[in-house]
Amino acid sequence: MIGSELDAFRVTREPYYQPVGDEVAVFEAAYAARLPVMLKGPTGCGKTRFVEHMAWRLGRPLVTIACHEDMSAADLAGRFLLEPGGTVWQDGPLTRAVRHGGICYLDEIVEARQDTTVVIHPLTDARRVLPLDRRNELVAAHPDFQLVISYNPGYQSAVKDLKESTKQRFLAIDFGYPAASVEAEIVAREAEIDHDLALRLVDVAARSRNLRGHGLAEGASTRMLIHAGRLAGGGVPLAAAIRSAIVLPITDDPDLREALQSAVSACLQ
Repeated sequence: MIGSELDAFRVTREPYYQPVGDEVAVFEAAYAARLPVMLKGPTGCGKTRFVEHMAWRLGRPLVTIACHEDMSAADLAGRFLLEPGGTVWQDGPLTRAVRHGGICYLDEIVEARQDTTVVIHPLTDARRVLPLDRRNELVAAHPDFQLVISYNPGYQSAVKDLKESTKQRFLAIDFGYPAASVEAEIVAREAEIDHDLALRLVDVAARSRNLRGHGLAEGASTRMLIHAGRLAGGGVPLAAAIRSAIVLPITDDPDLREALQSAVSACLQ
């Protein structure tokens, strides 16, 4: 039985996800073996949606934690809180998932401090335990617990990268942007627009991705295309929708914006 602690984290409706390879089968096998999984790929390519879909598919609650540079180990594991009757311990989201058997998803783990992520190490090997030093407690992971992290290799740097001792504890599934026809199908469905318009947006994305490494850290993501499609579907002229959802958010550099705008104009002719 799933503990009531995680009832609010059930995925009750099927999240739409279009498989592009063997990622569903690999994840299912990893969950069956209770192996931790790392999802690698650029921002906005469907990593989070994939985890949501798999949590629904497997019938497990999903505890998602958005990692950030100020996140401490206590934010994951828990802390003592002062209440009128004295101090009481409150489990953090990771501890709740460990105790009650949910999938815990650490989104963009590279954003967290490296000293914080070390807390997950005992959960990713044969021990499957979470030490709560402040309580002098060792929490054994529920049999249904699984740890999943996402990681954007495009952000690798001396200060923003995962330690090898962390990476090598996980299975990895590589994500990228799907083939144009598949991406157009995703955009058309999610933005509720026709397939031809979705294909034009995918063409814009392809041109922006060609600028990666030439001034752009990332090209237009699938998420950006969906945003542009929703604007266009809501009556905003397509050129304006693309400018607001893709060109302006993706860079502040005037020259790059001009290059992107030229590419957009070529796509819209």
